[in-house]
Amino acid sequence: MFYQKYNSPIGIITVICDDEALYRIDFGDTFSDENPNKITMLAVRQLDEYFCGKRKQFDIIVKLKGSEFQIKVWNELKKIRYGEVCTYGDIAERIGNKKACRAVGSANKKNPVPIIIPCHRVIASDGIGGYAEGIDKKLVLLNLEKDNSDTV
Repeated sequence: MFYQKYNSPIGIITVICDDEALYRIDFGDTFSDENPNKITMLAVRQLDEYFCGKRKQFDIIVKLKGSEFQIKVWNELKKIRYGEVCTYGDIAERIGNKKACRAVGSANKKNPVPIIIPCHRVIASDGIGGYAEGIDKKLVLLNLEKDNSDTV
């Protein structure tokens, strides 16, 4: 396991990977030290470009572990374009189960690679909705994308 910290505008983020792919992003200082490799360094560079408004898509290999339903939701989240939002109901409908709004929310909460898989772009039909790392962070991410959606 390899890990590296990134001091982002929304706090410390720790990226965690193996020899092949990124598989987790934690908000906070997960490990006391660092053990980086080329994948963690790539992830940190791409996150930095994202927070600087220069990156709209991530092109890092991600290894997803979860239920079949969760992986279906996470793969659908990848299709939400930078600067756009959709509702939990929209995602439920897109995966063929329009009554699964709550389950979509639960899958979002368990997203192992937030930001890279943009669960922050999913909102409630009556407002902002939740975010596992806090609404304040979700609002920063949405505003960052809104402010930079017309650039590069």
